[in-house]
Amino acid sequence: MNSPADIAPPPAGTVLAGARAAIERHLLDKPQTVRLALACILARGHLLIEDLPGLGKTLLAQALATTLGLDFRRVQFTSDLLPGDLLGCAVFDRGSGRFDFREGPVFTQVLLADEINRASPKTQSALLEAMEERQVSIEGQTRRLSAVFFVLATQNPLDQHGVFPLPEAQLDRFLMRLSIGYPSPQAELELLGGEDRRALLARQPALLDGERLLALQGDAATLHASPALLAYIHALLTETRLSGLFRHGLSPRAGQALLAAARAWALLDGRDHVLPADVQAVLPAVADHRLQPAGGGDSGALLARIVAAVPLP
Repeated sequence: MNSPADIAPPPAGTVLAGARAAIERHLLDKPQTVRLALACILARGHLLIEDLPGLGKTLLAQALATTLGLDFRRVQFTSDLLPGDLLGCAVFDRGSGRFDFREGPVFTQVLLADEINRASPKTQSALLEAMEERQVSIEGQTRRLSAVFFVLATQNPLDQHGVFPLPEAQLDRFLMRLSIGYPSPQAELELLGGEDRRALLARQPALLDGERLLALQGDAATLHASPALLAYIHALLTETRLSGLFRHGLSPRAGQALLAAARAWALLDGRDHVLPADVQAVLPAVADHRLQPAGGGDSGALLARIVAAVPLP
C-alpha cells in the first residue's frame, strides 16, 4: 500500500480547475475575472481592481486566499495611514531595554490593500519594494517576505473625493488591472435570495497550500514559448509604440509581464505551451493600465486595433 508521500499530487490542470470552480461559487457570474485573478497569482504578479464599493472586491481576495490555503490580511488605506502602519516598526521593550521589531500586516501571503488610492503617495510608495523584491528595508535591515507574497489592491474611481492617483511607477508594479462590474440579473437574484457569501466562504476548504502554489508558479514560469510566439509578443509591443494610438508604448518589462501572464493562462488550461490566443486573452488586463490613449478614447478598443494589426504567427 502506498504511503501518502508516495501518492503523486493531481495534475496542475485538475487542481487549478477545482480552485477556479470553488472561487466562482463565491463570486457569481464572473468566470473571466476569477480566471484572470488566478493567472495573476500564478504569474507571481500583483492585482489591482478598480471598481465601485460593494461589487465583490474584498470577497474575491478572501476567496483566493481561502481556496489556495494562504494567510490573509487586510489593510484599510486612509489618508492618515503611515508606512510604519503597513510595514512594521521598532518598539522599545522596557523589560529587555531594547527595541524589538514588530511586523506589520505586509508580512503575510495575501495582502488586501483596500482603497489604496486613499492613502498618501508616501504610504503608497512603501509598497513598491515589497511588491517588486518581496522584501522590505526597515531600520537599516532587509526583511524577507513570504515567497508567495501577493498584493490585491482595490482603488476607487478617480472622480471620487479624497483619492490620490497612483503614480505610473506604482501602477507598473501591478501585473494586471481588472474591473468586476455588476452581476447579471440572475446572479444578483441568487445573491439576494441565497446565503451570505462570507458564511459560505467560512466553510470553504483549502484546496492548495503555499508550497503547492510555489510549485505551480514554477510550472507556469517554464511553460514553452516558441520563438514565433516571442516574436508575436514583440510585434504587439512594437505596434503600441509605433501606431500613434498611445502616448507611450509598452515597455520591455510590460512584455515580460505579458509573457508571464500568458504562460499562467495556458497552465490553467492544462497545457505545457503558450498559444497566441493566451496572449490575446490576458493582453487587456496586462496592458490597459500601462497605456494612455494619445487622443482620448477607450484604451480597450485601441488595444483591439493593435491585435488586429499584428499578423498571427
